[in-house]
This record gives sequence, C-alpha cells and structure tokens, in this order.
Amino acid sequence: MFSKVYEFIKKFIKENFKFLLVLLFIFVIFKIELPYKIYKPGGMVSLNKRVIVENGYSSSGELGMAYVSVMNGNIPFLLISHLIPNWDIYADDMITYDNESWEQTLKKDQISMKQSIDTAIFNAYKFAGKEIKVTKEEVHVTYIDEQAKTDISLFDILLSVDGKAIHNLDDLKKIIEGHQSGDLILAKVLRNDKEEDVSATVFETEDGPKIGIGITTTYDYETNPKINLEPKASESGASGGLMMTLAIYNALVEEDITKGKKIIGTGTIDMDGNVGEIDGVKYKILGAVKKKCDIFLVPKGDYEEALKVKNENNLAINVVAVSTLQEAIDYLKKQ
Repeated sequence: MFSKVYEFIKKFIKENFKFLLVLLFIFVIFKIELPYKIYKPGGMVSLNKRVIVENGYSSSGELGMAYVSVMNGNIPFLLISHLIPNWDIYADDMITYDNESWEQTLKKDQISMKQSIDTAIFNAYKFAGKEIKVTKEEVHVTYIDEQAKTDISLFDILLSVDGKAIHNLDDLKKIIEGHQSGDLILAKVLRNDKEEDVSATVFETEDGPKIGIGITTTYDYETNPKINLEPKASESGASGGLMMTLAIYNALVEEDITKGKKIIGTGTIDMDGNVGEIDGVKYKILGAVKKKCDIFLVPKGDYEEALKVKNENNLAINVVAVSTLQEAIDYLKKQ
C-alpha cells in the first residue's frame, strides 16, 4: 500500500514539476518578509457604535478616527508600491526605537492606545460636567535609553522611586532632579505580577539629570453615567485621542455637535485637553476622502502638511486645525 502511494506521489511530482516549482516560488516570495513596512492610505474607524454610554444621546452624523494602513514588506508588495501612488516604503529601523523589535513597538503602541482612551474619557466627562473618579492607575515603563544603567525592564509597572509613589512623568522628573550624576536610585516595580526591588544610576544630559527611562500612565475609572469603549486587538497608538474624546462628549451632552456631518480626524490629547501632533497625516487624510468624510480635524502642528496633501490631490474635504479640545467643540457647534 505504502509503495503504491509513494509511486503515485513520485509520478505526480514528475508530471507536474514545473507547475509545483512555480507554486513554491510564489509561496516563498509572499512568505519572505524583508525589514520594511509599506504605509498606504487608511480609512475610518467609526466611533458611533464603539462608544457606548448608558442612556447616552444619539448622533445624527458620524465621528471617526483616521488610521494608516501598514503592510509587511514582502517582495511582491514592495515591487507594487513603486507603481501605486501614496504607497511608501519605510525601513523597520525608521519606525521602531533603537534596539526594539517590531513586536515591542506594537506593545508600546497598545499601551499608548489604552492611555489615549483613558485620557479621552477623562476629558469628555470633565467638559460635559459628568462624574468621574479614578479607581486605579498604572505607570508602565515604555522606553529605556541606551545610556541607562538600570535593571528596570521594558513594560515593568513602576510603583515607587526613592520610596515615593510615581503617578506621571513630572513626578519622576522631580525626584531625579534632586540627584547628581552617579547617584544610585532605588525603585520598586511590578513584574509578572510580582514586586521587585530595582535600581538605576543617574547620568547627566543636556536636559539635566536622567535615569534613561520613559513612562506611560493608564487609568481605570468609575463614571456616572457608565461607559464602555474597547479597542480592537489590531488597533494601537495614541493618535485617536481627540476623536474618541469628541465621540464620548457627544454621547454625554444633549446638543449634537456632528450636525449630521461625517467628521473624521486625528491627534493625541493630554489630561488638560491639549491636542498633540501625530504621524502619517498624508495617509489619514487620503483615507478620510476615500470614506467620503466632510470634515478632517487635525492638530495645528500637522495642518500645513494636511493642507499640502489636500491641494496636491485636489481633495474635496474641509481641513480644520485645532490645538485644544475646546477649539474642536466650538468649531463643530458653529458649523
């Protein structure tokens, strides 16, 4: 029996050798990934159904986050990108931090996404005059400098430094500024659900003393009314902060700021309601037009780039620059 099967397979391979070779070649060139990523026009993540507020108000229009589409750099797509306008190639080391893998960069972006959602909820409830209370906070280590002399690890949760609780980057800076280069600082972190004692040596930089770590704070809240906003596993980064804030705010207040329009945008947001610059404006505004959006909200620092892309491509969309959440709300109320 085995010999018959073997002979059949042998005969099949011999008769179809060229065809099988072509299939193998196609499989290999699609499977092998080179150290590049391809950025191309993205689209819109609608927030109308994503933001669920208990007894919240409905919207006559649509609010959404703009995103960039990113593809892995296999050979066929790298070749195609030379033929299709606005498909751009970036080396991996241009879009990742030094000595970090693509996977680590994605994890950092997911933490940034969580922070972005938390900050959006805080701002929306504050501006809408609704109740919100912090029930938990976590300070994640999201960057370690090459110069750092420390046994703190990437993605540790920082509990204390010099015996003092850390809530944000300003807290950490104040402690470090009280030390001189060469001082050993003791800290406590949560790693794999276990508390660990760690240390770091202070070193001098142009901006003053540092220990060479970056942190990102995330929060859990108790809100009234209750809210549910969960990102998909594929979503990451902080650039949706502004639009998530506007979508939550719109569900909390009676006045509908969309006025029936399809509004897309991008921009980070901090705890004071300031809108920050982002990357990939080109791909986001092109994606917004693809989704037939009426208004594109963009941070003031990215406005010139967005306007340039609009004019070069004759895009039919209203580009509006904002630097704060209040500016965005005021504009949408007056449209």
